[in-house]
Amino acid sequence: MKDMLEARKRGDLAFRDKDFRSAMDCYSQFIDVGTMVSPTVYARRSLCHLLCDQPDAALRDAMQAQCVYPDWSTAFYMQAVALAKLDMHKDAADMLNEAATLEEKRQRGGRG
Repeated sequence: MKDMLEARKRGDLAFRDKDFRSAMDCYSQFIDVGTMVSPTVYARRSLCHLLCDQPDAALRDAMQAQCVYPDWSTAFYMQAVALAKLDMHKDAADMLNEAATLEEKRQRGGRG
């Protein structure tokens, strides 16, 4: 458990330092252990993939974040960016609309 949390901490530091490849490696170590599931780690790794021009991998991680936390607008925003980079603009627009709807609900204080 300690190694897993340390991997996440190293990933967060690498992310802050804009060392996105190292961050991806550390986040992958965290995810591969499988003891704890974090939508934030998937979202950060998704962003790292986007910044390293890996939109397919970014989309997979954004979808995983959504599976873990279905009402999290960030997961939908990340999917929208990845889909746009993959030239799937209609799907990207749909994800963006869903993200905006979820964010509006969150700001109103309701989940449904």
